[in-house]
Amino acid sequence: MENQQNSQPQATMTILDEGKLYQFHEQLRLEQNMPLALLGGTAAALIGALLWAIITVATNLQVGYMAVGVGFLVGYTVRFTGKGLETEFGVLGAVLALVGCLLGNLFSMIGFIANDEGLGYFQVFLGIDYGLVPRVMMESFSPIDILFYGLAIYEGYRFSFRHISEEEIIARAGR
Repeated sequence: MENQQNSQPQATMTILDEGKLYQFHEQLRLEQNMPLALLGGTAAALIGALLWAIITVATNLQVGYMAVGVGFLVGYTVRFTGKGLETEFGVLGAVLALVGCLLGNLFSMIGFIANDEGLGYFQVFLGIDYGLVPRVMMESFSPIDILFYGLAIYEGYRFSFRHISEEEIIARAGR
């Protein structure tokens, strides 16, 4: 039998300079911005909740996938605005994704009440008895909501972190 050479390409090993790698990591940590992540993530949660309510009221259907969209929107916005590397950014994204989902359901309720009673949305928003909201939301809760809220929380967490490519690490810390 003949000797056959391996036709697979050989991986090139890049050696990283530990000092440069440390400096690069410190620079990335200094670029993190939790207040901006909070502001951007909150805005994304509100926008996602409003879109959720508009679609739900317009179609008269509660679409669970809206939660997935809210989670993605919030997580990506936290990543973009906060440039976070640390766990706190993921937790922020997860919490704001859940808040966005809950607000989406609340805004949908307000929309349905406004349409049923022939009132304005802001009129209902300002006049609603918020003490009753938890009870009404629990009554409309379905076990499948756990799945979609869980997916939103997961996406809010997962997409909240800044991603650094291998190429970027090599370019900044390679010898």
